[in-house]
Amino acid sequence: MERVRDLSALPKAHLHLHFTGSMRPATLLELADKHGVRLPDALTDALGSGESPRLRATDERGWFRFQRLYDAARSCLQQPEDIQRLVREAAEEDLKDGSRWLEIQVDPTSYAPRLGGLIPALEIILDAVETTSRETGLGMRVLVAANRMKHPLDARTLARLAVRYADRGVVGFGLSNDERRGMARDFDRAFAIAREGGLLSAPHGGELTGPSSVRDCLDDLGAHRLGHGVRAAEDPWLLRRLAEQGVTCEVCPASNVALGVYEKPEDVPLRTLYEAGVPMALGADDPLLFGSRLAAQYEIARRHHGFTDEELAELARQSLRATAAPEGVKREMLADVDEWLDG
Repeated sequence: MERVRDLSALPKAHLHLHFTGSMRPATLLELADKHGVRLPDALTDALGSGESPRLRATDERGWFRFQRLYDAARSCLQQPEDIQRLVREAAEEDLKDGSRWLEIQVDPTSYAPRLGGLIPALEIILDAVETTSRETGLGMRVLVAANRMKHPLDARTLARLAVRYADRGVVGFGLSNDERRGMARDFDRAFAIAREGGLLSAPHGGELTGPSSVRDCLDDLGAHRLGHGVRAAEDPWLLRRLAEQGVTCEVCPASNVALGVYEKPEDVPLRTLYEAGVPMALGADDPLLFGSRLAAQYEIARRHHGFTDEELAELARQSLRATAAPEGVKREMLADVDEWLDG
């Protein structure tokens, strides 16, 4: 009988974690009280009971409700010390789950009004990440993400800012929010700026819409990684392309189910992607709203998809290979995966 190893001890990377969505529920409730923010009843009732809110975002009304809850949580981050606390606690949670490297995703324009402007907001975030990484030992970097609900010119501004801070911890550029709104090609210039500046291209795609969204991210945005990408499983040709190009899909199983993309954990096409040779990096997306963190995503692969420990170790390796970590650091982390597997 195969020995079942501890998934929280498996060295892995976390490449799909949104900034506000990484918050601990208790922290959100404390910050709301501190700043006098009245959170929606759906959020306080769920968090107070230790559960996640009931969400379904497969239609625009559902996505609006999800976004409303997220925005309410974000409004509680008003001071530099709030940012510092969030980053520190996100790192602590990741370390408990075996993460060795975290690339946290943030749109600094969302925090700028309360933190003195766009540049001060990004600098506060980067300072918190640098300090936390040094003090905890977790490798941490930042992926700056534009909002596809805003004008593409705003995305260009963010891309230039991201490149400017590439030597301060920014490693990638993303595109988030409802992928049913805003064509990928409208943001092609912003992503060209980011790629020319040496940043990874990591837009969201292939979650709420089908394979065409994945193709657009590849063709128009030069994606090195894909936020989600699970709907590529519906197109065998596209699966081959992702595998051949080595484009990593940042797959978030619990989030896919919570938002109604798939009905049950076993419906998420982890096996289809894995067996097609598509690299994956499992992620928690927004644990504040979806209720589970990094190691739980690996548990879904084990429990609902029958992944063996050898296969789970390979998933961890795929996540580590897709990071922006220096090659020497990658080699050390990959060796630690082998050690976990050897027992």
